[in-house]
Amino acid sequence: MTKELEFAPQDHVVYPTHGVGQVLSIEEQEISGINLTLYVVDFSHEKMTLRVPIAKAKSVGMRALSSPLKMKSALDTLKGRARIKRTMWSRRAQEYEAKINSGDPIQIAEVVRDLHRNEDQPDQSYSERQIYEAALERLSRELAVVEQIEDDAATERLQKVLKAA
Repeated sequence: MTKELEFAPQDHVVYPTHGVGQVLSIEEQEISGINLTLYVVDFSHEKMTLRVPIAKAKSVGMRALSSPLKMKSALDTLKGRARIKRTMWSRRAQEYEAKINSGDPIQIAEVVRDLHRNEDQPDQSYSERQIYEAALERLSRELAVVEQIEDDAATERLQKVLKAA
């Protein structure tokens, strides 16, 4: 059974719940008597290696990096007005987590935009800050790989866009 390979070793990919990783190799493994072909994906920031069956890659949401145009849309999203629903924090936190784990840079940018605080605004709660930082990190990592810049430079770029908004 040969399935068309969507990714090759050295390709950067986005896994929704873990962010940007790099395909190290493609290997065959026998699991419970079934031969599987797996992508071996390294997430160096999380010090984690994931093995994703090729047949399941699409259904779990593994995708190629966003195009520069899609990243521009995500940056444009950061410039918009924050939309904070008047619901309980626990419900909003769940929605923010779901957006981050969707792997969609535009949804992640919405979380960053909605939770961003300027110096003159009141402090965030611990959990708000945790979610904000997770979203900012996820977005900046993809931006860094798409634009081939350092992670820190990507984070600075996002923060400049937020400050200018």
